Amino acid sequence: MSETEPMNINERRKYLHKMWGRYKKANKMEKSQLLNEMEAVIGMHRKSIIRLLNNQLSRKKRSRERGRTYGVDVDDAIRKIAHSLDYPCAERLQPNLDWMAEHLGYHDELQLQEKTKESLKIISESTLKRILKRIGRSEPKMAEKKPRKPSNSSIRKQYSMTKIAWDIPEPGHFEVDLIHHCGATANGEFIHTLQMVDVATGWSEATAILGRSFRVMKDGFDYLLNRLPFPVLEIHPDNGAEFFNQFLLQYWKNMLPDLEITRSRPYQKNDNRFVEENNHSMVRAYIGHSRLDTFAQLKVLRQLLDKLWLFHNFFQPVMRLKEKQVISSTQFRRIYDQAKTPFDRLKEKDSLNEKNLSSLNNLRKQTNPLTLRNEIDSLIADLLALPCLDKSETVNIFNTFIKENDRSVTLSNDLTIPFR
Repeated sequence: MSETEPMNINERRKYLHKMWGRYKKANKMEKSQLLNEMEAVIGMHRKSIIRLLNNQLSRKKRSRERGRTYGVDVDDAIRKIAHSLDYPCAERLQPNLDWMAEHLGYHDELQLQEKTKESLKIISESTLKRILKRIGRSEPKMAEKKPRKPSNSSIRKQYSMTKIAWDIPEPGHFEVDLIHHCGATANGEFIHTLQMVDVATGWSEATAILGRSFRVMKDGFDYLLNRLPFPVLEIHPDNGAEFFNQFLLQYWKNMLPDLEITRSRPYQKNDNRFVEENNHSMVRAYIGHSRLDTFAQLKVLRQLLDKLWLFHNFFQPVMRLKEKQVISSTQFRRIYDQAKTPFDRLKEKDSLNEKNLSSLNNLRKQTNPLTLRNEIDSLIADLLALPCLDKSETVNIFNTFIKENDRSVTLSNDLTIPFR
């Protein structure tokens, strides 16, 4: 607790208990002075302080517990909304109950009376926490936490080592990383997930590639940059040789002449903290650390990442750090803003042209989050059921390139590259 915060009720009672002995022994004038002091310290009305000092200071238990404010209809609505969003916490869920109820109603997944809709608008976080605890989950959360694997790094001295500021205002500053799906051994070629995360909005782009050569890295970046609805201003990867080689650097220079390239410090994963967190929450949490190395697994993983792109950017509320309060030399408090989806944050930044804004609005409107969740669940099961590559089998990487008809969504802006 900060020393600048006002006293709570228990702290006020403790203070009055300390003053009670002095008050009882004092004469009339001294009591008046003590009351002035207590009134100034705890901010209570003078008569309220006198009543407490002349009666019992300990708090009385309720003679009757307060009844429930919200009925079964609100419980059922919250259960359906929480399930469709994969059970986010109450802090993330509460600001988004209203529009998600309307969205599910648009897709005929949830029919609510006006009284229930009004209840969803005014329900508090604390009450929502109790309801979520009481109703539980109909099935396990898809994105269960699992440990992450570290990635390798190497130094490229010609590019500055830094990290993108957490409070940077404009979109377009991307942390970039490569997730290895090698399983217990890094031998041979295997599938990677190439991911970009915008620091200002949390917007994420990801696709799967086989290996780490320039040809497949270029193919992955072609796909992601074509789908981005806003310009890229900065790319901030780790120190991996898959990013810092003459071929890929020349590719970035040719395609994005004004692009700023920075890198994180070696062995300092917190320099890329947003994309590292997304490596878990958007990829590892769903498919774990299993080895993936076949063409069939690559196709299914690409389909899964496209669905997760839609799910996370349009339907997963995210809380962003708003302020850090220094309590002492070793302690500080983080204050977060209201939970919003990356798409909603992007709209607030006015970084989308009218065409892209209309396309993305229509895309979210036409997407049923419950159907999308079931599709993700089905693709995860399909992916994990596929066998790995046999020792006698090989994969031609030229067959793994993303074809024109494989693209799920294509948007355009001034800084992204044209179709190949």
